[in-house]
Amino acid sequence: MTASLSAGLSDAEVAQRVADGKSNDIPARATRSVPEIIRANVFTRINAILSVLLVIVLATGSVINGMFGLLIVANSIVGMVQEIRAKQTLDKLAIVGQSKPVVRRQSGIREVLANEVVLDDIIELGPGDQVVVDGDLVEAANLEVDESLLTGEADPIGKNAGDSVMSGSFVVAGIGAYRATKVGREAYAARLAEEASKFTLVKSELRIGINKILQFITYLLVPAGLLTIYSQLFTTHAGWRESVLRMVGALVPMVPEGLVLMTSIAFAVGVIRLGQRQCLVQELPAIEGLARVDVVCADKTGTLTESGMRVSEVVEVGDSSPHRDDITDALASLAVADARPNASMQAIGSAYNRPPGWVATAMAPFKSATKWSGASYRDHGNWVIGAPDVLADPTSAAAERAEQIGARGLRVLLLGSSDVSVEHPDAPGRVTPIALVVLEQKVRPDARKTLEYFAAQQVSIKVISGDNAVSVGAIADKLGLHGATMDARRLPTEPAELADTLDQYTTFGRVRPDQKRAIVHALQAHGHTVAMTGDGVNDVLALKDADIGVAMGSGSPASRAVAQIVLLDNKFATLPYVVGEGRRVIGNIERVANLFLTKTVYSVLLALLVGIAGLGSKLFGADPLLYPFQPIHVTIAAWFTIGIPAFILSLAPNNERAHPGFVRRVMTSALPFGLVVGIATFVSYLAAYQGRAASPEQQTQASTGALITLLMTAIWVLAVVARPYQWWRLALVSASGLAYAVILSLPLAQEKFLLDPSNVVITSTAMGIGVLGAAAVEAVWWIQGFVLGERRQLWQ
Repeated sequence: MTASLSAGLSDAEVAQRVADGKSNDIPARATRSVPEIIRANVFTRINAILSVLLVIVLATGSVINGMFGLLIVANSIVGMVQEIRAKQTLDKLAIVGQSKPVVRRQSGIREVLANEVVLDDIIELGPGDQVVVDGDLVEAANLEVDESLLTGEADPIGKNAGDSVMSGSFVVAGIGAYRATKVGREAYAARLAEEASKFTLVKSELRIGINKILQFITYLLVPAGLLTIYSQLFTTHAGWRESVLRMVGALVPMVPEGLVLMTSIAFAVGVIRLGQRQCLVQELPAIEGLARVDVVCADKTGTLTESGMRVSEVVEVGDSSPHRDDITDALASLAVADARPNASMQAIGSAYNRPPGWVATAMAPFKSATKWSGASYRDHGNWVIGAPDVLADPTSAAAERAEQIGARGLRVLLLGSSDVSVEHPDAPGRVTPIALVVLEQKVRPDARKTLEYFAAQQVSIKVISGDNAVSVGAIADKLGLHGATMDARRLPTEPAELADTLDQYTTFGRVRPDQKRAIVHALQAHGHTVAMTGDGVNDVLALKDADIGVAMGSGSPASRAVAQIVLLDNKFATLPYVVGEGRRVIGNIERVANLFLTKTVYSVLLALLVGIAGLGSKLFGADPLLYPFQPIHVTIAAWFTIGIPAFILSLAPNNERAHPGFVRRVMTSALPFGLVVGIATFVSYLAAYQGRAASPEQQTQASTGALITLLMTAIWVLAVVARPYQWWRLALVSASGLAYAVILSLPLAQEKFLLDPSNVVITSTAMGIGVLGAAAVEAVWWIQGFVLGERRQLWQ
């Protein structure tokens, strides 16, 4: 152990370095600024398209037909408000959840925020601490650092005074202190950390699927748009104003203006809701990712049980047990000698808080890989404490007694004397059992209910712990997990065999950190989506490699740094709410995507059919077709078939299990629905269309008839997408249909929205075709369920 104790910087020196810009000025969470959020929501591709079309419409002098321009304002405002709220929530939680390095300065030793560290600061290190800036060690005592997050090398690296440490690595054993040599954006991992922690709404399986859908839509828009422009401007001879309005009326509904917006809102609201439960979502895809998880690997200590412990009893073992006072003195000395005690040693230190003043000549810190710690004392020998099944002969009376106590779900440590110094290469050497220290852990009151929830959702639970397998199995049994238990020292190393073993067992004890990661990899290799929960430094590797890493707020800084989700209030019971938010996002966006894509499909189909008819009129001298709708018609059609219902459905509760194949599911639903709506609308329009000689009144009646058919079939698409029904979903569909009945009935609405349902024949025909279209949509829904093997459900 080195003894180059450094007092650190003075307050004046710290202030000078801050003034010189030599502070660790990387923000704890690199969220977008408010101006960036505003720009990102205003200057979008969809807003640009709608703006151009709005200018074209306003050039015709028809203000009412420019109402779709309100979408630009609505999309921008709603998107900005929700993202700013999400930003505020994340920023507040990030401040609570971020690690606080311990800095040694002349004014005292204290915790500071990572961005308050300055160049040349002396920063203390202990087990679980993350290195926040690059530096050189000035002190080191049995210090071991894991640099796997930077280099991929999983083996801990021993460090001595004078060695360098890099930001992003973390301490697995020992203590030390280092002087900051590179801070801010000069630090090794700073750029990676800054980029990784950005608030983002784009990187997720769900949004990748939506982007694929948008690409598909783009391929449809180009030919349909060009054909529409040609047919309406060059074949109808209806006057440039009428032709332009019909052209825009065809193009506007092709743009899925709300799909990306609704997805962003759903994610942002999810962040806000989880934030209210003290759940920090460090990467947004974790919201939907946990909804897809089918295996949860849970650490015992700190997850299923509370992290705090207390000494229940001390049981003397062995024939040559020393005096009781010697045991007490040894325990007190070991506790006071540990500069950064773990939960077990903290409990011992609380119970035995009067150390006898023994002088330590050597120290061995606790390591998850070895399962023991100890100290050598001048005149008092070598003492070790750790796992009984590691330090003692498995066939000894002490080991058997420990096994019996552990079977009650208690943690048991063996206190023993060693024949070699704890720093000897062969340590711990031959250990003579002295006493068993029995520690009591309190099972989290919400753990059983949470595990029952996952079981009901067909999510498998694997308890993996560094504790004795019998003790872990007893705790699992108390919580209702009755699967087989295995000592991880018997786990196969070959991945395929390991995966098969994992299928047979539920609980694993004496699991090393590298084995936890191997377990995660093996489950992933078998096609599982794995979540890992933990709070200690021994969980870091598994948390990092799991599909979803969940850390406790009271856990080590390293575990919180690599996890996608941090439970700041340490409540395991928050996980079901995260799953629920993920399911809400996935299920609701699937519904919303169905509505928007259906609209795009029928709009493109109508444009193609009208365009082809226009080309036919050129070739065969037939009457050209005006596009059925003006912009105001497609605007009001979207109000209650898509716009308002989509907004409500995107935010509504939804506990349906997440299904794979988002793009396939949406496309197989929306394509046939869109085809039915488009064909029904076109047939209705053809039945009412009076040709080139039609008066403006007759053209308005034909457009109204086509709109009635479109609304009836589109409302039925909404009725199908909203299933399984609850009272509010049925009310939503009914209210949407009633709203259109009112609009078509009110004279003022008819005048303002260019509608005329007065022709009984046209209106009746349109309604009849609408009924047939709705029946076709219903049939498609049932047929899809049969083909996909899904049980269709009308009511929830």
